Amino acid sequence: MKRFLAILHARNMEFIRDRSSLGWNILFPLLLVAGFAFVFSGEPKDLYKVGVLGDISQLTSVEAGFFKTKYIQFIPIDDPAKGIDKVDHFQLDLLVNLNAGRQYWVNANSPNGYILERLLNAEGRALYRKEVVTGKEIRYVDWVVPGILAMNMMFSCLFGVGYVIVRYRKNGFLKRLKATPLNPFEFLLAQMVSRTLLIQTITVLVYAGCNTFIHFQMRGSYANLFLISLLGSICLVSLGLLVAARLSSEELAGGILNMMTWPMMLLSGVWFSLEGTNPIVQKVAQFLPLTHVVDGARAIMSEGAGLAGIAPHLAVLLVMSFVFLGIGALIFRWE
Repeated sequence: MKRFLAILHARNMEFIRDRSSLGWNILFPLLLVAGFAFVFSGEPKDLYKVGVLGDISQLTSVEAGFFKTKYIQFIPIDDPAKGIDKVDHFQLDLLVNLNAGRQYWVNANSPNGYILERLLNAEGRALYRKEVVTGKEIRYVDWVVPGILAMNMMFSCLFGVGYVIVRYRKNGFLKRLKATPLNPFEFLLAQMVSRTLLIQTITVLVYAGCNTFIHFQMRGSYANLFLISLLGSICLVSLGLLVAARLSSEELAGGILNMMTWPMMLLSGVWFSLEGTNPIVQKVAQFLPLTHVVDGARAIMSEGAGLAGIAPHLAVLLVMSFVFLGIGALIFRWE
């Protein structure tokens, strides 16, 4: 424990004394959140999204008229309750049930829903029974803030750990540690705990500071939000440790880390929803740690998901953390 605490303290002080790195970790997400809050404020955008319960291909030519309309994105929905909740919060403009007891749900406060309702009744000859829901629109900044904070966490975890350990190995610091009783698992665990504590502190401060002025929507529990953030940072730090376990070239480490971060930025739902995209893309996204952090945080903040609702994301992150850290400790080399 003394060896572990000594490495933990040394790493914490090294990071805190690096004022430029510390300042960037705080300033970068702050600027992104503030920018999106400013750019995407105002009236709702003219983007039509219609959820569909049932099989469109089974409709007659008369009934299918509405579903052949251009410039409308039709999204298959499996769970009616989740679909209605999306209409309630403006994530869907309309939800249509093609099964027995045909009906549609529209938000009484949605301008897009009003237009689509008129179009549906004109094309479908009033074949559907109307159900009205009311709810508050989710602003884009509310939707995107989990992705921004998770992305900042990803960069800090991967590069903050990967570059540091490779630099330690390159300048001979790890070679000197090899002569001490410290073993690889203790060293990697100390690095992981240090980076996790620092990243969580920064993330909480940035979220709290932005929330003071922007007032993010929060339907779930702050404890669950912190839990998904904590496990996410542990998983991402473990991945960074795995990458740096044997490398001695900072250029190679940077290339590998960039190769990992770009797919996660594009496919983990940071900037846009993957609903309606190619199923293969959605399946690939499930193998990325950042996807589970972002999806879990959004489910808590926007949908009010409880611990049971985010349990699959927590389980995946926990398993990935053990796998990454275990393999990293096994293949780690001091020199």
